Parts: sequence; structure tokens; C-alpha cells
Amino acid sequence: MTLTRRPADVADASEPARRRATGRAVAVLALVAVAALLPLLGPRTALQGTGEAAAPGVGGIAVLRTVLFAALCVPVGELFAARLARRVPGAPLEDAPRSWAPYTAAAGFVAALGLASVVATGNLLPHHLSDMDVGGLYRTREGKLALLEVNAFAVAWLCARSRRPGTQVWPLAALVVAEALRAHPTTEHSPLVGSGLTLIHVTCAALWAGGLLHVLRMLRRWRVTASEAGAALLGRYARVAAVLFAAITATGIWSALRRMPPGTVLDQLTSTAYGRTLLAKVLVVAAVAALAVWARLRLRRAADPLSACSPARAEVVALGVVVAVSGVLTALPLPIRW
Repeated sequence: MTLTRRPADVADASEPARRRATGRAVAVLALVAVAALLPLLGPRTALQGTGEAAAPGVGGIAVLRTVLFAALCVPVGELFAARLARRVPGAPLEDAPRSWAPYTAAAGFVAALGLASVVATGNLLPHHLSDMDVGGLYRTREGKLALLEVNAFAVAWLCARSRRPGTQVWPLAALVVAEALRAHPTTEHSPLVGSGLTLIHVTCAALWAGGLLHVLRMLRRWRVTASEAGAALLGRYARVAAVLFAAITATGIWSALRRMPPGTVLDQLTSTAYGRTLLAKVLVVAAVAALAVWARLRLRRAADPLSACSPARAEVVALGVVVAVSGVLTALPLPIRW
């Protein structure tokens, strides 16, 4: 005798799944909207009442820089998480989530192209193609770095679509170096020191944020078939993340003190747009650290180690906010050295 479920029973069973899927879709759309509004409106809020003048289109530039940073974090995190997974005994490596690297490389290419067009117009928003001096990009350091980022994303896309996606590491490394050099022009005091700090800061931040995102995507696929391997992977990531957080904190403090001397920090944190945004970033990073500690405690003490995924998901969302705030920070005028 064959037992079959009535259509009504099947519909009743699938209803909670549909509701969860709808809830996730709404949550994703809300997060995307917030991610777009934060860099777009953030500069205006930070500049209010400071008396500082920002570059034209600072909101749009902040959005482009946020997209560029996010497009860097995702593929770096995928490579990092895949490397960690290969060291976990019994990990079902063949059951890997679909790579987002080709899509993020395309988004990064568009963002880098937009930023290069701003540089080609003399750091003004171009209104017509005739406003841009594309050939002039090759004559300035800033223009060459902008072109390097455009080409690096293009090569990263080709590598992500190839049979050896691991080769993305080279164009991604070029992107990090270009960002480090761009953030510290030669007119700055000891620019190589600043570039070195930014190089470490950006690399560790991309590994932390992108790595956690991909680890959670892997755990979602492994939760039923390889829960022990998933818990081991999350634990291995947590140990590395502690080192990454220490490096991010140290380089962030050092970089801030280079731009805001110790005697002026407290005043500039509230009176300048850069300081206000930096303060907001510090507060969000502190929340991220608290969530990371919560996830680590659950991982070590809870009956189900994978219950640590709940605070880890909140940590990913908070890290997305950190990326958006970082995009705003790079678009604002630098603080005054008194």
C-alpha cells in the first residue's frame, strides 16, 4: 500500500517555508536600501554644522567607494574561506555555494569606472563625455591608480569565470595596493608609512568581512549533511578573526593618530565631518566585536555549536554597515592638522 500526502497537507507544510523565504527577501531588500542610503546621505549629515566644504557629488562618490569596497571583500572572503575549509577534516568541499565573485567583480568594475571618470574631470562630477580628459589619466598618479583599479576588476572578473578562480588573488592584491597608495598622496607626511598601514587595514578588513559572509554561506549548505565540519570551520575562522581584529584595531588607531594628532582627537571627533564619521565607525566596530565574542561563546559552550550562526549573521550585517561608513569616510575632506 502506498501512502500519499493530500495536496492540502503539502500546501500547509510548505507555507512556513514560503513565509521564511519571503521574510528573508524583505530583509535583504531593506538591507540593500539602507546600504544605499547610508553612503548617499551620510556625508551631508556628517558635514552639517562643521563649516567644511566637500567635493561636488560627495554622496555619489561615497556610494561608488562603498560598492568598490564591498566588491573587494566578497571575492577575498571566498578565497579565504575556501582555504580554511580545505583544512577541515571531513568537509564536503564539493558542496560549495555558488561563487558571487563574477557579479561583484562586475559591480566593482562599474564603480571603479565611475570613480575614474570623476578623476578624469578634475575631481568634479562629469555631466558630458566631453568633460572628461581620459588621456589625462595617464599623466597623473591618481589617474594611473584609478585606471589600475578598473583594469584589476576586469581581470578579476575573467579569473572568476575561468577554470582557476584562485588566480583572482593577483588582481585583488593589485586593488588593495592601489587603494593603499591612493589614500596617501605623495604630498602627505611619510606617505609610505600611511600606505603600509592602509594596506594591512584593508586586507584584514576584507578577510574578516568577506570571510565571515562566505563561511556562513557554506554552513548553510552543510548544516544537515556535515554539521560537525561546519562547527569546525566556524571555530577555525573565529581564531583567525581574532588576529585580524587586533591588526585592524592597531592600524586603525595608528592611522587616525597620524591624521588627527593626540591633542586634537577629542575635539575633531565631534567638530569635523571626518571625525564624526570615524567615531560612528568605531562604535559600529565595537558592536561587531561584541557580536563576535557572543558567537565565540556560543560556539564553545552551547549544546549546538552552530547556534553561533545567529550572532554571526548579525555580525555580517554590522560589517556591511562598517563597509558603508568606510566608503563615506574616504569621500569626506581630511581633518585639519593643528
